[in-house]
Amino acid sequence: MFKIMIIILSLFVLSLQASESKKFSQEQLDQMMAPIALYPDALLSQILMASTYNKQLQEAIKYAKEHTQEKGDEAVKKVQDKGWDASVSSLMAFPQVLDMLGKKPDWTKELGNAFLAEPSEVMDTVQKLRKKAVDHGNLKTTTQQTVKKDDSNSTEIIEVAPATQTVYVPVYNPAYVYGQWWYAYPPYYYYPPYYRPLPGVMIGFGVGIVVTNALWGGFGWHNHSTYINVNHYNHININKISGNGNRVNWKEHKKRDSGKKFKSKPSTKEMQRKNARKAMDNKGLNLDKQRKNLGGTKGDNLRKNLNGGKFQSSSHLDAFSGLDKPKRIHNDTSRGNFSRGNHSRGSGGFSHGGGGFSRGGGGFSRAGGGMRGRR
Repeated sequence: MFKIMIIILSLFVLSLQASESKKFSQEQLDQMMAPIALYPDALLSQILMASTYNKQLQEAIKYAKEHTQEKGDEAVKKVQDKGWDASVSSLMAFPQVLDMLGKKPDWTKELGNAFLAEPSEVMDTVQKLRKKAVDHGNLKTTTQQTVKKDDSNSTEIIEVAPATQTVYVPVYNPAYVYGQWWYAYPPYYYYPPYYRPLPGVMIGFGVGIVVTNALWGGFGWHNHSTYINVNHYNHININKISGNGNRVNWKEHKKRDSGKKFKSKPSTKEMQRKNARKAMDNKGLNLDKQRKNLGGTKGDNLRKNLNGGKFQSSSHLDAFSGLDKPKRIHNDTSRGNFSRGNHSRGSGGFSHGGGGFSRGGGGFSRAGGGMRGRR
């Protein structure tokens, strides 16, 4: 029985590791980035930063709905006591952006997941989409924005910036602005409630918002970095930052900031992995050695034995069914924790204490065609 528990723990940890290493397909990245790829660089960078703080971002979206008259730098200053990351607070300057992010919470969450897991691929996708929009004559310099090509390196980079301190958020249908959409399902598109598309206009603009310091982000496109303009950042945020020169690498800043704020609160996956490893270490078992028994023919035989009749009581069958499908184990167990306790069939699974393995779950699937847009 104990060996079976070890196998389950090992499969569980391996499934977590596999899910974390899973990459987004190019189709998924195109779908995700299409609605915002033509936004000014600074605004786009802050949207991506903020999307990595999903819980805080949802709070900001709710707050913005209750304070519809607030915008610009003053709106950012008013939420400094909320404890949100500065990237989340910065979006208070742009109610239209928060409204858009609030309409599709699953899409918003996946933006953060993709930007954390594959920032280089996300940035390359933005450039790919911008090039398509330029080639179709839709992305160009106007009175609201400047579009600049940088071909100083081997790769041509397209930069977008507000033409003045008045920032206009672009409004466009991503299914057409890049040319005819090249996948089966068009991406998500958003029009502000007050906006009325004009015939023949592929890119319109929302209400202009005057900002001085609310935009402080940016991209180092050639080296796939995201940075913070320290001067603008410190002029509007209570919590100041320092760095060599006027730019700080956002990824390093996030790492330091997260370490200070959330050191005592590891993620659920980290806790599950830690508990699984601890249980095995307490019994003198090494996961790295055990992993060898789970691959190839040995692993197949172990999983067949689990379903082949060694445990025939209904309680064991309920607990161990589906072990030949590690991906399903990950889905079904992602909501529970593993702790010492008694066997329980209350939720149709194998429970130790207050959590454990249970059937159900689901979640946002990244398989297939990515985020499906609706028209």
